[in-house]
Amino acid sequence: METTKFAKFTAEFLGTLVLVLMGCGSAVIAGADGTTGVGLLGISFAFGLSVVAMAYAIGHISGCHINPAISVGMVVAGRMKAAEAAYYIIAQTLGAIAGAGLLYLIVSNQAIFEMKEWALGSNGWGKGYLGEYNGTAAFIAEAIFTFIFLLVIFGSTSTKNINGGFAGLAIGLSLVLIHIVGIKITGVSVNPARSIGPAILAGGEALKQVWMFIAAPIVGATLSAAVWRSVLEKS
Repeated sequence: METTKFAKFTAEFLGTLVLVLMGCGSAVIAGADGTTGVGLLGISFAFGLSVVAMAYAIGHISGCHINPAISVGMVVAGRMKAAEAAYYIIAQTLGAIAGAGLLYLIVSNQAIFEMKEWALGSNGWGKGYLGEYNGTAAFIAEAIFTFIFLLVIFGSTSTKNINGGFAGLAIGLSLVLIHIVGIKITGVSVNPARSIGPAILAGGEALKQVWMFIAAPIVGATLSAAVWRSVLEKS
């Protein structure tokens, strides 16, 4: 029986909600300090494991994009129609906002809670943000990391890949790798929805800078899809 649009919408909504709640939650609640919290490595695995878990939970329903850049990439690669991608992106964005909202409801009820700049695991760059990399470094990193992320997705889900059953694991681990390298630069987005959700609630610099985390991942995803479709898939 064909999966309904509503089921796909719901799957993408819930999957993105979980990604933001658990990934950003690991940074906000579990802590970036490796001495008293999970540290940057732990945060990296939280994002990656969220993708692995959701891949096996909803992958058979919607493909588990939970990321507008992936949906755009699938359209460019010819694997998805633009109309379907549009409602995927709406579901993903709403799911990310809901995930950030749930995270806010949890952490705001802690006695010492303070809504600081780039709160709720928001992405950013520049003075005051983690490694204080500038906008150029941030854009390049986000575009390149998304390019690599999409290559893993295209390759691991290809019908030519005899190890396709491990696609969810490969995709999740690639996101772990990207976070290990990139957290200090931008906090790592490679996912416009993941950035939009926390930024809307955090406001301030996070909201001012969110355009970067929409534009750069889409550029990276588009380039990756073009390379995959025109070069690698034909090999």
